[in-house]
Amino acid sequence: MDVFEFREKLVGEYSDFTRSFTRIRADDISAFVNSSYASQRYWPAPLVQVNPNFKVGHTVEELVRAGSLHQECARIFRAGKSSASAGVSLKLFKHQEEAISFAQTGASYVLTTGTGSGKSLAYFIPIVDAILKAKASDKTPRTRAIIIYPMNALANSQLEELGKFLGDYGDQPPVTFGRYTGQEDDEERQRLASNPPDILLTNFMMLELLMTRQDDKDKAVIRNAKGLRFLVLDELHTYRGRQGADVALLVRRVREALAEKLQCIGTSATMATEETEAAKNAVVAEVATRLFGADISPAHVITETLQRVTPETLVVEGIKNQLGAAIQAGLPDHPSYIELATHPLAVWTELTLGLTREEGKWRRARPITLEAASQRLAEDAGVDEPLTRKILADFLLLAYRTADKPV
Repeated sequence: MDVFEFREKLVGEYSDFTRSFTRIRADDISAFVNSSYASQRYWPAPLVQVNPNFKVGHTVEELVRAGSLHQECARIFRAGKSSASAGVSLKLFKHQEEAISFAQTGASYVLTTGTGSGKSLAYFIPIVDAILKAKASDKTPRTRAIIIYPMNALANSQLEELGKFLGDYGDQPPVTFGRYTGQEDDEERQRLASNPPDILLTNFMMLELLMTRQDDKDKAVIRNAKGLRFLVLDELHTYRGRQGADVALLVRRVREALAEKLQCIGTSATMATEETEAAKNAVVAEVATRLFGADISPAHVITETLQRVTPETLVVEGIKNQLGAAIQAGLPDHPSYIELATHPLAVWTELTLGLTREEGKWRRARPITLEAASQRLAEDAGVDEPLTRKILADFLLLAYRTADKPV
């Protein structure tokens, strides 16, 4: 699908719809309205940004062999598991590995990374690891981790995700999990009260009700969480204003009622727009401290570590003299991944729309409009802007279709 054509079609159809209710006869008024629509006042130009690659770390199996994780984690956290295959050990991103290491210190922390960065695994793996180790000496059934989602849809999807890793154990998985969000029938609620899961998935409104309602089943669920070890707030950036205050008070009540020593974990997309990483981390730490009611220092904020797809030896200044010729020659029809990654336009695109170098680390580049990107490319390549606008859009679509592995 050509997303640029789709956007123009969608905006065009909506523009026709919004203008279909009136017929303007006065020429001056009609000209004013037409110019307002043409100025993109009502639907601004779309922003473009290349989603960068995350730097990879070790596999779960390698961490098990190194003694960092419980040995059962090697069987649990595998990709592509099925009845016919054991799958392959998960390859972790560097920030996931950092989160696992940080969790094992017992300190509260926040992971703030981009879309598709595997934030849920960054707390599922250390939680499962800690539960496996704790159950070796304490087999009393109880809830050791509560994960709070802002929406039931997220809780439902994460319930399925846990099922992928723990579902092959049948009726006796080494770590149990359950959902209590208000969608459950009476039989399921009774089952959760009688057989407390190690990990409980819920939302903040339901946890509030569980803490205050006098229903015997609800009271049992809370009793079963005495000595709680982990409390996770997923999508931390959604808790703001009055709702954020409500959640902050809920966390404090949970700590007072269930845990003397509670480890809080927060995950979030971008929460701050300050220029330096230190300034961003300070803002995130301040917000997390208020929500958790626990001291979260900037050093306890884990950020993403990015890496280039194009060769590290190539930079924009070095390929400017090749850009014009590459644009005039046009794009290759069916390039391989390697061929496309070394193309001058790929280098320019990644280092303009994907990554920027700040404080010695790769950071996400700020999104800009396709028009602004085309103008910048025209200046760097020494060609006309209409040509760069078309080839840049075509290149982004080509890069989207080109896989790094055969499919």
